[in-house]
Amino acid sequence: MRQFLALFALALGTLALHSQPDPLQRDWTASWITHPTSPLREPIVLHFRRTSNLPSVPSSYRVRVSADNRFVLFVNGHRVGDGPARGDLTHWRYELFDLAPWLKTGQNLITATVWNFGVFAPIAQMSDRTAFLLESESTGANSISTPDGWLVEEEKSHHPLDRSSVTFKTYMAAGPGEEIDAAHYDWNWNAASASGPSWVPAASPMRDSIYPGVNKAHSAEVTGDNPWGLLPDALPHMEYTPTSAGEVVRTNLPELKGFSAAPITIPPNTELHLILDRKTLSTAYPQLTVSGGKGAHIRLTYSEALYDKNNQKGDRDAVGDRSALGLTDRFLPDGGADRTFEPLWWRTWRYLGLDITTGSTPLTLDALTAQFTAYPFEELATFKSGDPDLDKIWEISWRTARLDAHETYMDTPYYEQLQYIGDTRIQALISYTVAGDDRLAKQALDSFNNSRIPEGLTRSRYPSSLPQTIPTFSLLWIGMLHDWWMYRPGSEPVRSALPGVRAVLGWFAHYEQPDGLLHEVPWWSFIDWVQEKQKTPTYDAHGESCMTTLEYLGALDDASSLEQNLGDPVLADRYRARATHVRSAIYDKCWSADQGLIADNPDKKIFSQQANILAVLYDVIPKEQQQALLRKILAIEPGSTPEGVMSASYYFRFYLARALDHTGLADEYLQSLDPWRKLLPLHFSTWPEVPGDTRSDSHAWSAHPIYDMLTLVAGVEPASPGFASVRIAPHLGNLNSLTATFPHPEGPINIEYKRDGSNLGATITLPGKLAGSFVYRDRTWPLAPGLNQIHTQ
Repeated sequence: MRQFLALFALALGTLALHSQPDPLQRDWTASWITHPTSPLREPIVLHFRRTSNLPSVPSSYRVRVSADNRFVLFVNGHRVGDGPARGDLTHWRYELFDLAPWLKTGQNLITATVWNFGVFAPIAQMSDRTAFLLESESTGANSISTPDGWLVEEEKSHHPLDRSSVTFKTYMAAGPGEEIDAAHYDWNWNAASASGPSWVPAASPMRDSIYPGVNKAHSAEVTGDNPWGLLPDALPHMEYTPTSAGEVVRTNLPELKGFSAAPITIPPNTELHLILDRKTLSTAYPQLTVSGGKGAHIRLTYSEALYDKNNQKGDRDAVGDRSALGLTDRFLPDGGADRTFEPLWWRTWRYLGLDITTGSTPLTLDALTAQFTAYPFEELATFKSGDPDLDKIWEISWRTARLDAHETYMDTPYYEQLQYIGDTRIQALISYTVAGDDRLAKQALDSFNNSRIPEGLTRSRYPSSLPQTIPTFSLLWIGMLHDWWMYRPGSEPVRSALPGVRAVLGWFAHYEQPDGLLHEVPWWSFIDWVQEKQKTPTYDAHGESCMTTLEYLGALDDASSLEQNLGDPVLADRYRARATHVRSAIYDKCWSADQGLIADNPDKKIFSQQANILAVLYDVIPKEQQQALLRKILAIEPGSTPEGVMSASYYFRFYLARALDHTGLADEYLQSLDPWRKLLPLHFSTWPEVPGDTRSDSHAWSAHPIYDMLTLVAGVEPASPGFASVRIAPHLGNLNSLTATFPHPEGPINIEYKRDGSNLGATITLPGKLAGSFVYRDRTWPLAPGLNQIHTQ
C-alpha cells in the first residue's frame, strides 16, 4: 500500500510540472531525424543542413529545437545557440529561438552540429539515441521543420577521448576530452557550397519500429511512440560572451612568449610548451586558430591550479616548475589556413597548458580566444563594509556560485557537473538573495521531484544517468521547498511537490523506532564531507543514529509548516507530534552530561560539530543552554578534531551560521569566517571543496558566505511566506559601517548602517508596498514602504 501511495504521489508531482504552456501554442508537426546508417547509441558527431529561400526577411521566425544528446544551431554561418537543457527522457527540453536576426532575402542556410558521446558522455547526460528535431513557426513553403529537405553527414574526425586523456587520475564525471583530426574534418560543412557523397537525406531514428509515425515529436503530457517527452526549456539561454583564455606565464622557448597577444610561428620539428594563466577560474569554450603545421600535434590541458612534483597545489598563483594536469583535448592540424579548434562542450580552467610538437612544416598559432558560458545571473546585491577581506570573500563567493550554475546547478564545474541536493540548496538561496532569480532553482526543485523512485525518495542528484540515492538529501529537498516558500512569491512549486514530501517522510517513518530515533537506513546517508579517517553518521549496537535523526527532525519541522499553510492541516499536526517525540528522544538518548554535547549515536562515544549544530538549530538543546554549547564548538576549525570532536566542513558551516542566528549569536558570525580568510593568502579565485589537500578548487557549497553576509550581517530575511514582509536584524560584529542592496521580488532593499559608539544609525529604503520590522539588541521598530531612518539611541 505504501509503495502504491508513493507511486501515486510521484504521478501527481509529474502532472503538475507538465502543465507548462507551449510557447508556440500548438501540437508538434515535426519529426525526429538522424543519419540513416550510422550507429544510434555509439559516440558520434553529425552535421545537419537545410536551405530555405525567403522572398523577404520576416520580423520574426521562431523555431523549436532539440536533440539527443545536444546540438549547436547556426544560420548562415552564425552561431544562434545550443541545447537542449538537460533533463530526463520524460522531461526532455527543447529550446526556442528567433532566427530572424540572421536571415536574409533569398537563400538561407540552416545548419546544426549534433553529438552523442555514448558511454563517454557526462554522467549528468541522460539519453536514448542520437537524434535531432527542429520545428518552425512558419508553415508551407517557408517551413524548415524536420524531416523535409534536411541532409546529414557523419563527422568521423571529431570524437571523444577515453580516460587516458585525463593526465591527473581522479574521479571524473563531467565528460570526455575531444580530438579533431583536421586532415579528415569537413571544414566546409557550414558553408553554402558544401556538397559531396557524405551528405545524405536524414532518416528516422526509430529504425527498429514497425509503427507508422513513430518519429513524430510529442509533448511530455502526450503518450508517444518515441522516448522524448518534450517540455519547453523555462531557462534563459546560457551566456556565450568573449573572455580571456589567459596570458603566457611560462614557456620553454622564451622567444615565442608573445602568444596569445600576437600570432607566433613555431619552426619545424620543434617542441613548444606553454602555460597560460587567466588569473581566475572560468568556464568557457576555448578557440584555438592555427595555420599550416601539417603533421603537428597539439594538446590542450585544462587545470584549476598547477601541481608540484608531489601532485600538490599549494599557492594558486605559484608557477615555477609546476605542471598543468587534468582534462585534455587534442588537435591535429592538416596544413590548412585558419583552422579553429573549439570543443563541443565547455571547459573549466585557470591555467591552460599547450603542448605542441611540429612536423616537417612550421605551425602558426594565429589566436587563442575563449567564450565564457554559465547561467546568465546578474549580480544585483551589493555589500560594502570597508573590510578588504570581506570584499574579497564576496567576490570569490559570487564567482564560485556563477561557475557552478549552468543549465543545472553543479557541485563542481570541473570534475562532476552534477546537481546534488545538498549543494543545490545553498546555491538556490544565493540565487534568490544575490541575483533575485529563481528560475534555475525551480528547475532544480522540479528535477528532484521528477527523480523520485517508487519507494518515495528522491535521487541524490538529478539529472543523472548513473542513479544514486542519499536518503538524507531527500530530507534536505524538503528544506529547499521550505526555503522557496519563504523567499519567493508563488507557492505552486511547493504545492505540486507536497505529495513527494509525504512520500519521503512516509519512507523514513518505516525506520523510526518506538523510542523515536532512526534505525540505519539503506543506501548512503551523507551528512558532511569529512576526513577519510572520520565517519558520519555512526550507529550504536542497535543500529540507531542521532545524526540522521536530527536531519529527519528538521524535515518534519519544515513539512509541518508547509502542510499547515499549503496542504493538509491534519497531516501538519501529525508531523508536529512526530517531531516532538523525536526531539525528546534525541535529547534523552544522545545528550552526554559528561561531555556537555549531543553524541552522534546513543553509545555516546563519538561527537561532532555537525550533530551539535543541528541539535541547537532544531531546539533539541534547551534554549538556555544553546549559546554556551555553540561557543564551545565554534572554536573548532574545518579539518581539525580537537578533543575527539569531528569538525564541520565548509559545507556544513552553512548550518552553523543558521544556528548562530537561531541562538542570538549572529554578531559572532564574522569571526566564524576565519577559515575563508585563511584561504585568501593562497590566492584562490573560487572556493575549494574541503580544507587542505582538496580535489576541487570550485565547490558551490563553500560559497554560502555571500548569502550569510546579506542575511546575517546586513540582516535581511523574509518575515512571512513569499517574502510578503521583511525582518531586518543586522549583526555587524566589529564593523562600524555597512551599505548593502538586497534584491527583493518587489525591487531593491537599500540599507546603510553607521555605528557611533553604542548608537546605530540605519537608513533603510523598502520597495513597493513592502513593510516589516527592524530589530536591534532586543528592540523592534516598524518599517514602512519607502524611506525609513532609525537611530537606536
